[in-house]
Amino acid sequence: MMRDPVKTIGNLIDKQKTAYISSIDKDGYPNTKAMLAPRKREGIQVFYFTSNTSSMRAAQYRENPKACIYFCDRRFFRGVMLRGTMEVLEDAESKEMIWQEGDTMYYPLGVTDPDYCVLKFTAEDGRYYSNFKSEDFTV
Repeated sequence: MMRDPVKTIGNLIDKQKTAYISSIDKDGYPNTKAMLAPRKREGIQVFYFTSNTSSMRAAQYRENPKACIYFCDRRFFRGVMLRGTMEVLEDAESKEMIWQEGDTMYYPLGVTDPDYCVLKFTAEDGRYYSNFKSEDFTV
């Protein structure tokens, strides 16, 4: 059993360059996509990602906010899945909060680009895998 889930899982997440996010499509099937690591996290409960407002994923989250995110440490064969909800944020404060220099490569009109949005994931629970064992936890 993990002594400190926030520390153990937070350390795993911070070392990953890729996150896998899942949404539910109109037919009820999960859709998973690799993304750049979250721009910001609050403990192991709230995560912020950049995305395109016009993306299929943003449309799916607007239709059904149920989501999960997954982080995998391939070197040590560990991983964590977090289940919760995803919000599509388009307000200036959220967009400015995670904007980084160089983002104009993806959003040429800058932080106010109408095709730039923030995906805010809020976890409810999760499952951690390490040493050939899995462990459920609440957030």
